[in-house]
Amino acid sequence: MRRRSLPLAAVFLCLLAGCSPRDFLTRRLAADLIASSPAFKTPQQFSLRIGVISNKDYLSPEYLVLQHAGWLTGTSVRCPATVVPPPCWDVALSPIGVETFRDLIPSSDLGKQFFSIPTARREIVAITGISKSGNLADVDFTWKWLPLNEVGDALFAGGVRYRCTVAFKHYDDGWRIIETASPARTTQDLENALKNSEPAQ
Repeated sequence: MRRRSLPLAAVFLCLLAGCSPRDFLTRRLAADLIASSPAFKTPQQFSLRIGVISNKDYLSPEYLVLQHAGWLTGTSVRCPATVVPPPCWDVALSPIGVETFRDLIPSSDLGKQFFSIPTARREIVAITGISKSGNLADVDFTWKWLPLNEVGDALFAGGVRYRCTVAFKHYDDGWRIIETASPARTTQDLENALKNSEPAQ
């Protein structure tokens, strides 16, 4: 009975001291804070340019996926002075492409030759580790892209998982994600951590 009462006594003392759930950096709390961060919730945008484009753009991985899906057509044309080096391609949406993109293009961008559409959002796969040192902590986690539409399904096929590390700091109201990286630390703020994510093995 005496051993059982120790955890209860610790909880009681914590309540008296005004502890909150955010004072304990569990994997669940870390996942909730990351998932609710604006940087993590920002959807992936794909920018598409139709009309005359460079050969480099036409052969980019994203454009090749759209061509393979039958959504884009391209005709070899002479390059304008502003696009080098040749060759160049006059790119247009195919009838199937028009049907696919029609509901995704913002009404303000209809008729334009350059527009962006949301294709995927991030989803946490797992918190893989937490390393604490005083009021600082490094949280390792894996995440993946979750397609939002048919274009996202094509661009993010395969469900590749990524890994990264983000820094947390304990404040008077509990743990928070560090928004700005410090030169003295090797870990990054969440935005840069996501940009520098590497495929998980």
